[in-house]
Amino acid sequence: MSIDRFEKPQDNLLPSSLLKTEKATSLESVVTWRSIFIALLLIPPNVFWVVETEFIWHSGHPTTISLFWNVVLNLFFLILINLGIKQVSPKSALTQAEFITIYAMLSIASGLAGHDALALTIPALSHAFWFATPENDWADLIHSYIPEFLVVSDKEILRGVYDGETPFYNRQIMGAWIRPTLWWTSFIMAVSTIMICLNVMVRQQWTEHEKLAYPIIQLPMAITEHGGAAGFFRNRLFWYGFIVAGFIDIWHGLAFFFPSLPDFSVRHNARNWGKFFTDRPWNAIGNVPVPLYPFVIALGFLLPLDLSFSLWFFYLFSKIQQVIGSALGIPGPFPYPFEQSIGGWLSIFIMAVLVTRRHLANVWRTIWGQANGIDDSQEPISYRVASLLIFMAGLYILWFTLKAGMTLWIIIPYFLFFYALSVGITRVRAEIGPPAHEMAGMCNGQQFLINLLGTRPLGGRNLGFITLNWWMSGRGYREHIMPHQLESFKMAERASMNTKKLVFAMLLAVIWGSLVTFWATLSELYRLGGAITGAGGGIGPSIGHIGQFNWLSGLLNFPREPDLPAIGAMAGGIGFTFFLMVMRSRFMWFPLHPAGYAISLTGGVGYFWSCLVIANVIKWLTLQFGGAGSYRKAIMLMFGIMLGEYVVGAFWSVLSVAIQQPIYDFAPG
Repeated sequence: MSIDRFEKPQDNLLPSSLLKTEKATSLESVVTWRSIFIALLLIPPNVFWVVETEFIWHSGHPTTISLFWNVVLNLFFLILINLGIKQVSPKSALTQAEFITIYAMLSIASGLAGHDALALTIPALSHAFWFATPENDWADLIHSYIPEFLVVSDKEILRGVYDGETPFYNRQIMGAWIRPTLWWTSFIMAVSTIMICLNVMVRQQWTEHEKLAYPIIQLPMAITEHGGAAGFFRNRLFWYGFIVAGFIDIWHGLAFFFPSLPDFSVRHNARNWGKFFTDRPWNAIGNVPVPLYPFVIALGFLLPLDLSFSLWFFYLFSKIQQVIGSALGIPGPFPYPFEQSIGGWLSIFIMAVLVTRRHLANVWRTIWGQANGIDDSQEPISYRVASLLIFMAGLYILWFTLKAGMTLWIIIPYFLFFYALSVGITRVRAEIGPPAHEMAGMCNGQQFLINLLGTRPLGGRNLGFITLNWWMSGRGYREHIMPHQLESFKMAERASMNTKKLVFAMLLAVIWGSLVTFWATLSELYRLGGAITGAGGGIGPSIGHIGQFNWLSGLLNFPREPDLPAIGAMAGGIGFTFFLMVMRSRFMWFPLHPAGYAISLTGGVGYFWSCLVIANVIKWLTLQFGGAGSYRKAIMLMFGIMLGEYVVGAFWSVLSVAIQQPIYDFAPG
């Protein structure tokens, strides 16, 4: 097996309806202004929905799963409306290309608003000033390192953020927040522009030449085929799965309102096998949640067997490392899981570049008009335009961060690490489509640099901006928007879609999504106050993000030296990941995927590992005893389970926003 292919696509096992490329006419396969307008109308309620559930209540989490269920619910209801329009005026109905445009724009805007993205930044912009006390000495320690143009520091303006019951819509308060909102939006646009252009440059190689599987897009592609009028919705197995999953979520939702109803929770916090390990060293295993989410089992069924196996295997492997450390008396932070994960992701990025190297060389020739270039006439934008946009956006990011107080020699590795991680996540999503890819903790650029350099070379100004920039390089990365951009390009390719306006639509979604997220978050903070208690029982959403500044003050008060054990763990992660890659390239039977190692070390797989075990067993039995034919039929059942939970489970979430009360949460987060 060549290292030029981590995983062979499984298209030959998919239902035939999912493999057809829609041969649409020129009028049916373009990005229309109508679809852009519909998406722009839908972005505000969707962003408000995400902010209310993920940020305010920490209950429903639409964007912590790779396939955002709020976006799928929007598509489903638009399809229902579209089927009615087809009966009255077929020419006026939405096409699959228009649905893809809406999907792309809603996914990008929702991702920006998500739990690991701007929900980390916006409520924290004022913390350094509001929580400054004589005891913590933040006024002298931190304030000089916080770029003034990115924050609001007036305590009278900020009082409503923390106390609530304050009108947000007045000239003084809104006027104070306009400047940081516009500055941050411009920065977010520049960062996102580079992501889009990088995707344009690798799209042809990953999508058309390597034919990566893109498992995440299978459901949205299936339900939007022919504007939602495909035979997909006439499949009985699909409706069996839909009805069963829908009934389960209806029952769970009713049990929330009527506790007397017997219920069996499928949530990750309902069972903890870790409590059975009480003696040393086994108690070092910590929490071992056992989730049983039906839709995650269905999503796991779509994954290659080796990936789903690798995800839960390496999750248990990380627990075993903790036990070994306890048995040997090695103190924390051994086994350095974040550093191992950093090494794993860097290896995946390096391999992605190696796999794409010949294509990138041809892209370079095309940019400079040399011989043996690539025909980029069918790309969303030409490679030359993409390179120019990367250059211009890069210059703006450089100027912006210099203005914010960062130094050039820290800016470059900090952003190179971010884009390396972004490309790695995007490659893994395109190739194998994990249900989620949470990297909660310190799997980020600042930890990478601090491990290598210590804190003194970074200095307070670099660390000050990084603390504010937690949305981009902080925790989680579950809502990362770069994979959604590439997946939208793949959907467009599969639908024979003209993508000339798709980049414009994506950039519009970034700008509008950022502005709307600032509005939704700030208006809710001024209405409710930052100290409200979330549904999860934790402290309020604003107060909860004070940890970023505790981290900063800790580093300034107690500088760190380069961490040799952490550097060793990163190097070990790189080496072990390359070992896994070599084994997969040499031995077809080797079952461990390097992406499973990188994803599973930081705890996020705990939300769904047992679901993948079940999916693994079901898929193996289906292929072993039923063959490809049974597998194709089973996929339709799994699609029904996924869509049934997405529709009914999301209904409870929508209702919770309408009645302003958390209800049943059907998804992990």
